[in-house]
Amino acid sequence: MTTKRLKDIVSHIVPGVLSSETPLPTFDELPAFKNFPGCAWDLWGRDDQLGTVNLLTEEVVQRAASEEIKIGKTVSLNWPLNFPEKPMFNRKSPEINMIVKSANGMPRDDEIHMNTQSGSQWDGLRHYGLVEHGVFYNNTDAKSLPSGILPLPNPNDIDPNHARIGIQNWATHGICGRGVLLDLVSYHTQKGGVMPYDPWSTHAISVSDLEAVARHQNVQFRRGDILLLRVGFIQKYHSVAQEQRDALRGRPETFAGIEQGDDMKRFLWNNHFAAIASDQPALERWPAPPGTLLHQTILGLWGMPLGEFFDLEKLSQTCAETGRYTFFFSSWPLHIIGGCASPPNAAAYF
Repeated sequence: MTTKRLKDIVSHIVPGVLSSETPLPTFDELPAFKNFPGCAWDLWGRDDQLGTVNLLTEEVVQRAASEEIKIGKTVSLNWPLNFPEKPMFNRKSPEINMIVKSANGMPRDDEIHMNTQSGSQWDGLRHYGLVEHGVFYNNTDAKSLPSGILPLPNPNDIDPNHARIGIQNWATHGICGRGVLLDLVSYHTQKGGVMPYDPWSTHAISVSDLEAVARHQNVQFRRGDILLLRVGFIQKYHSVAQEQRDALRGRPETFAGIEQGDDMKRFLWNNHFAAIASDQPALERWPAPPGTLLHQTILGLWGMPLGEFFDLEKLSQTCAETGRYTFFFSSWPLHIIGGCASPPNAAAYF
C-alpha cells in the first residue's frame, strides 16, 4: 500500500469480522496495479476469494432483514432460463430436454445444457480480469487455471487451482443484504415522458443520471448495498415484434449501460456497493470505448459481483406500489467448483 492511511485501514480489517465502523479507503486512496488505478487486492488479504462480498457481514445481513422484510411479499429477479432464445455474444442457446421415462408419462426428468451467461447471470471472478496483464482478481495467473471438462471423483481431494476464485465461494457465502433499485425506465417515462435513449443502442448512463434517480426515489446508499439498475432491455424485449428479437443475434451488439470513466469508478467504489447488476446484456455501455472496459476494474481489481440480464420488471412494479426502492435481497449462485459465472437465483423480499 502506498499511503500511511491505507496501511492503517488495512491493519484494522480482518476478513469475516469486518464492522460497519471499520474505515474503508476511497477509490483515490487505493493503489494502482501497473497502469490500472483503484486496485483493492490487498484490502481483504492476499488469499481472498470473495472480493466485495466481504462487505456482506452478518451484521449487514441482519440489519437488512430486520429493516426491509415487513409485508412478506417476494419477487423473483430471474429471467426464465429459456430466454433469450438466441443469446448475445455468440453464446450457446439454452437447451432444456424434457424426458419422459416410461410409457405412462411419468416419471419425468429434465436435462439442461446451457452457457451460464446466456441469460440472467452473475459474472464471477474467473470471467474477466486484466486482459493485457493476464491476471484475474488478486493477481491470479489466468494460465494457472484449468479448463475443459474435469472429473471430480473425490470431494476431499480438489486441486486448489481448480477451485481458486471459483464462483463456489459466493455460492457458499451467499450474496445477501439490502438491495436498492434505481429504476431509470420509470424515472424517464413518468407522467407520459419518453426514454432519452434506446436500451438496444450504445448509450452511456452517467453518475449524475444515477444520482438523479436516487434523489427522485429518496434513496440514500449505505455500505454493502446491492445495486440494481433497470435500464430497459427486458422491457423492450417483451414489447417488440419477434423479428426484432430474432435479429438481435445477427446485428452488431450495441447496448445502453453505465459509463466507463473514473467518475463512475469513484461512484461505485466510494459508495462501497457489495454487488451491482442490471437488466442489460452488458452492465456497461457497449461497445466500450477502446481501453476503458469496466469489467476489468469491477471484477479484476475489486472482486465485485457483476450481474446482467436480471429481470427487474416485477420488482419495478412492486417498488412503485409500495413506494419503497430498498428491500432484502438474496442470491445463491450455482455451487460450481471453479465456475466463472452462474444464474443468480435471486429474489427481493418486502
